[in-house]
Amino acid sequence: MLLLPALAALGLTTQCQSSKPAVTAAAVAPASATATAKEYSYTTAPNDPLGVRVYTLANGLTVYLSDYKNAPRIQTYLAVRAGSKNDPATATGLAHYLEHMVFKGTSRLGTKDWSKEKPELDKIEALYEKYRGERNDAVARKRTYHQIDSISGVAARYAVPNEYDKLMGSIGAKGSNAHTSNEETVYQEDIPSNQLEKWAAVQSERVKEMVPRLFHTELEAVYEEKNRGLDSDFNKEFETLNASLYPTHPYGTQTTIGTIEHLQNPSITEIKKYFGQYYVPNNMALCLSGDLDYDQTIRLIDKYFGDLPSKPVPAFNAPTEKPITTPIVKEVVGPQSENVMLGYRFAGKATRDGLRLRMLDKIMTNGQAGLFDLDLNQQQKVLQAQTFADLNDDYSTHVLYGTPRQGQKLGDVQALMLAEIAKVQRGDFPDWLIPAIVNNEKLTRTKSYESNEARASALYESFIERVSWADYLKQNDDFATITKAEIVKFANDNYGQNYVAVFKRNGEDPNKVKVIKPAITPVPANRDAASAYYKEVSALPSSELQPVFIDYKKDIQTVDIKPGLPLYYTKNSENGLFSLFYAIDLGTNNNPLLDVATDYLQYLGTGQYSAAQLQQEFYKLGCSFAVSSSQDRVLISLSGLDSNLEPAMKLFEQLLNNPRPDAAALKNQVAGILKQRQDAKLNKGVILNQAMLNYAKYGPRNPFTDVVSEAQLKTLKPEQLTSLLKSLPAYQHRVLYYGPRDVAGTVAVIKADHQTPTTLKPAPAAKDFAEQPLKDKKVYWVDYK
Repeated sequence: MLLLPALAALGLTTQCQSSKPAVTAAAVAPASATATAKEYSYTTAPNDPLGVRVYTLANGLTVYLSDYKNAPRIQTYLAVRAGSKNDPATATGLAHYLEHMVFKGTSRLGTKDWSKEKPELDKIEALYEKYRGERNDAVARKRTYHQIDSISGVAARYAVPNEYDKLMGSIGAKGSNAHTSNEETVYQEDIPSNQLEKWAAVQSERVKEMVPRLFHTELEAVYEEKNRGLDSDFNKEFETLNASLYPTHPYGTQTTIGTIEHLQNPSITEIKKYFGQYYVPNNMALCLSGDLDYDQTIRLIDKYFGDLPSKPVPAFNAPTEKPITTPIVKEVVGPQSENVMLGYRFAGKATRDGLRLRMLDKIMTNGQAGLFDLDLNQQQKVLQAQTFADLNDDYSTHVLYGTPRQGQKLGDVQALMLAEIAKVQRGDFPDWLIPAIVNNEKLTRTKSYESNEARASALYESFIERVSWADYLKQNDDFATITKAEIVKFANDNYGQNYVAVFKRNGEDPNKVKVIKPAITPVPANRDAASAYYKEVSALPSSELQPVFIDYKKDIQTVDIKPGLPLYYTKNSENGLFSLFYAIDLGTNNNPLLDVATDYLQYLGTGQYSAAQLQQEFYKLGCSFAVSSSQDRVLISLSGLDSNLEPAMKLFEQLLNNPRPDAAALKNQVAGILKQRQDAKLNKGVILNQAMLNYAKYGPRNPFTDVVSEAQLKTLKPEQLTSLLKSLPAYQHRVLYYGPRDVAGTVAVIKADHQTPTTLKPAPAAKDFAEQPLKDKKVYWVDYK
């Protein structure tokens, strides 16, 4: 009997409370008001920074609510515990394709005349089953597909395409989207807080039934998505890695997008079956964070979702993988730049080993003081290297990824990465690193919780992971208990010859395939049509939002640190984090060398610290700095724990004013720049979104081509770049601060440490790249080969 109070004192219990009726609930949801308002039980977690209430409706629907009034909006997620691992082995890609179809509406949403549309859709469903059975008869398949295409045109006459998107747009929703992965399918909306009832009405409608409207036109979009994946060397590499790590588990035996064979032989019947099995309230959660009233919100959700019938959900029995005893080596060939990827297999994320993996991954790569960060990237031993943990419910993967420098062999990159693992196994990393990782993870988490998207994401992650909200939060406390000795043992127990290595070689893929898309007759758009349901939802009442306008004189205070140097100040009343910026209106259009110089700074130390030591000192303080250049601006930033602003500022200014030239670092940087330029010519994204876009806008003389030439790079002296860096604070600039300290305290710190001359000089004239007049329609294309 003494155990329960003891658990409560330790903060290990979940509190259960009751939601009381809201005074204004009747005004928002009149249909839910009764003589005696229903009360809703909910659970909370001790010391919860998000103030989450977790409700479970009578039908099993889980509802997570977090009130955060940073704007009159609510971030919403509708999460389903069903992903690609639940796809039938004979119909892979099904969960993802269903995700697309859920946007197409129902028998009420998205139709002009359901009584006429439904018979045509039933014919199409039957024809697709026939089509699947004709895999070995090309003539019959062609004939059946012609029927599908023809009847689809008839059915489309009664459809209202994209009506869901129109309805969400009409209520002011942003970011309408969804994603499917191994464990989950999640639908998201960012809505105005006064449109909650309309949102609830529409979301409940779309999970009540699945109508395969405009099926074959949407299939074309999925084909294109598949082809983009087949065109990505990284995708092929990652799929090869998973196939070797998980030869029996769906993580490796099937992909989220599905196989070409299954995509070309879809089954509407199977999709409907999947929807009926998994899209049930006891397998779904609603996760909302934003400007909401707990009591009003749960009543509205119950009003619209409470009548969904619950059903038993098929259990997923995860296959057990056999141990890997010797390295498995694979090769992938493609036109993009070369790299090597290593993968190790671990237990699922909701385990102690899952936490250990998270910690070891941060010891390797944390963006500042990890072993990969300092030993490989900062010392420029490779062009780039990083690690990441792919955490899932049944298994997790630790991925090590490296790209070679010019002339470097992939085997050498692999050896360098494995050598960093060996350091962890020997305990060859500083004792302060794990406590610093814990503090920096807390800092990152605190910063992320300023966003409703991040807050609501944490809620659905808890649901998908099948852990209570209290246990989800407790994982952070458990993470902080991991010791160095524990990590050393973990590394020795789990990192050996038990990995998969995938070498990505440059060349023509002899096994290159592509989904051949069948001809599709265009269907009517019916852009001006609207369903009766659209009009019904649009007519639902909603309260008026009262706008709150920014008062620039009050919300952004401006003071002079000294004549000619203004400070723009906004107080952070939410947490103990700060962001400080020096904004200089000087960019690569003024001097192309700025791009090289600002990148060079990361490899430099000062008279007191080496470059690696400097990064470690910042990481210990829970702070980070960055210097970046764009076409018209240099932005110098410092951020982190405001309690450490003073020592961080001193380090920051020491580096800006006294960077130590390093000839070897510059030589490696130049070689890296030239290799990156070669790799960019193999990158379709760079070719299209940067090179071709700039050419179309500006012509052959444009910001993309206005770079330091190879000849200039090879003759650069370290002192040229350090001199340019030291000159930056001498130009006219402004200081921006967002943090918890007051204006006077902020000015005092900046005055004490920010070193500038008495008079700041104006920026030199910039090159003018005039946009070309677009008088005629033109199509630009590049032959990638």
